[in-house]
Amino acid sequence: MTKIIAVTTHDVRFPTSLSMDGSDAMNKDGDYSAAYVVITTDDPDLTGHGFTFTLGRGNDLCAEAARQRGLPLIGLDVDEAVADLGAVYRGLQGDSQLRWLGPEKGVIHLALAAVMNAMWDLAARRAKKPLWKLLTDMSPTELVDAADLRYLSDAITRDEAIALLEELRPSRSEREAELAVSGYPCYTTSAGWLGYSDDKLRRLLQEAVDEGYRHVKLKVGANLDDDLRRLAIAREVIGWDANLMIDANQVWDVPEAIEWVGRLAEFKPLWIEEPTSPDDVLGHAAVRKAVSPIGVATGEHGMNRVLFKQMFQAEAIDYCQLDAARLGSVNEILAVYLMAKKFGVPVCPHAGGVGLCELVQHLSIFDYVAVSGTLENRVTEYVDHLHEHFVDPCIIENGAYRLPVSPGYSAEMFAESVADFSFPDGRYWSSARQPAVLAAS
Repeated sequence: MTKIIAVTTHDVRFPTSLSMDGSDAMNKDGDYSAAYVVITTDDPDLTGHGFTFTLGRGNDLCAEAARQRGLPLIGLDVDEAVADLGAVYRGLQGDSQLRWLGPEKGVIHLALAAVMNAMWDLAARRAKKPLWKLLTDMSPTELVDAADLRYLSDAITRDEAIALLEELRPSRSEREAELAVSGYPCYTTSAGWLGYSDDKLRRLLQEAVDEGYRHVKLKVGANLDDDLRRLAIAREVIGWDANLMIDANQVWDVPEAIEWVGRLAEFKPLWIEEPTSPDDVLGHAAVRKAVSPIGVATGEHGMNRVLFKQMFQAEAIDYCQLDAARLGSVNEILAVYLMAKKFGVPVCPHAGGVGLCELVQHLSIFDYVAVSGTLENRVTEYVDHLHEHFVDPCIIENGAYRLPVSPGYSAEMFAESVADFSFPDGRYWSSARQPAVLAAS
């Protein structure tokens, strides 16, 4: 009998602010960071790895919250736990003292995501399957048993969820075989960070075109004249046949969003992402109505499944951008995918952060094989940063994610990377050669 013997957490931060990677109108100097969780068992060959994503300061709070979230796992029998991850999730989520700090939002919910991501990684490793395959091999009833459907019965019932999954069950293998050849389509944000010079923007856009991308995204919202100039450069490089998306990262009030997007409409963006507060359901609905046919996309800051339920019910979004490290891991993500299927909204997961690409590739593959059954209007984000720190990094070819083959959730970091970039005592952050960076963080 294999048991969980420890849950350890690490505050890992990468100095991306130095190169302006990740810069946008709201987040100008982020250091991509991970509250990283390792679940250890008494089998030296079996561990689980997971994380949640932050931008630097406060990552220590998430790491400590994850440590406390993980304490109840110590002593659990691994086989019993991975056989019912819905029960494990409900047990951690139901901690009334920690729940009071949320509930289901903020640092405490990010911590739940980190711990449960590690548990799903452990389960996939135990099954000797990549996570997407673990999920696609589960029956509709098993998937719904794992999903968190609380507070959602006015949008989707358990029976409806099972029925949706049963529809595509007979043809799962066909779509899996298709993705093994084609991969899952992705778009790149790596060219469009707001802090990049025009020359760098132009160069990176051309590289994206040369690498086969048909979708690229640019950050907007800090200065209208800059946006007009940068979008003109983008269309000059990628042409008018490729898809261009824009992302404001929450900086506008609703009337400002409508006016600003109207000024940028000449560049025919596919969507405007996070045009206003991520919690403003009716605001998103108003923007969507006003800027059509430009789509409205949001979700990376969607705090829980209930917010997504309201977005769907209010017809507030055209694209659902759930986040693998903000929602309560696979358990809550399953619920959002099921609602998106019912309401006919394509899911295009957010992945602009350290390790998020490694996670969302599994989710998008699962969605196509087992839930949506279509690639229409679906494309998953990719950023070309920090993959070298992961044992099983995602692989992109011709603008598509290749199917992961290694067991797990692709979340494990190299021990050396964790040691180097742990804050504040890791080799990078403690180095006397980095005083300016250390002071800024």
